[in-house]
Amino acid sequence: MIAMQYSFTLPADYDMAIIRQRITEKGPLFDHFDGLHLKAYLYAERGAHGPENLYAPFYVWRDSEAMQRFLGGPGFAALTGDFGWPSIRCWLLADAYLPPQARHARFATREILPIAPHTPLDARRRDEREALQRDVERQAIAGVSAFEPTTWTQVRLRLFDDTPPIAPADPHAWYAVGHVSQP
Repeated sequence: MIAMQYSFTLPADYDMAIIRQRITEKGPLFDHFDGLHLKAYLYAERGAHGPENLYAPFYVWRDSEAMQRFLGGPGFAALTGDFGWPSIRCWLLADAYLPPQARHARFATREILPIAPHTPLDARRRDEREALQRDVERQAIAGVSAFEPTTWTQVRLRLFDDTPPIAPADPHAWYAVGHVSQP
């Protein structure tokens, strides 16, 4: 499986009601997208969730074919027509906990952590599985741990149905969730 995220930084005075309306309209279109395990419609409002207005959907794909079908389709073309051409980050899944309750998420945290050179990857995967389990015990209702071997980074996405008790170190990594598609 592949995790994927792109993010658009919006002007400080951007009316985020436009993003919330977009999510309301477009969110259900992905509720049955073949090859998609999860799409969390993440956004951050300046002041409430961090220093910037952001629109930053996070995906978990079954495989690269499903991801490419989306990126080559009309939905992504419309997105890029509205917001521009994004840089897309991709990670290989190490672990995921994506129960049906993920659909009820209202908040998310995302951490991107460096992986030190020569780290035993099997041990790292075990540690990430344990971290995910601890976060679920601390009220996360879903989560993803994945890594990217070009820059050697680890991503942790956690979804919550209430304000997260876990504060991310990066102020850019706290989001509201407008909709979760989980075919």
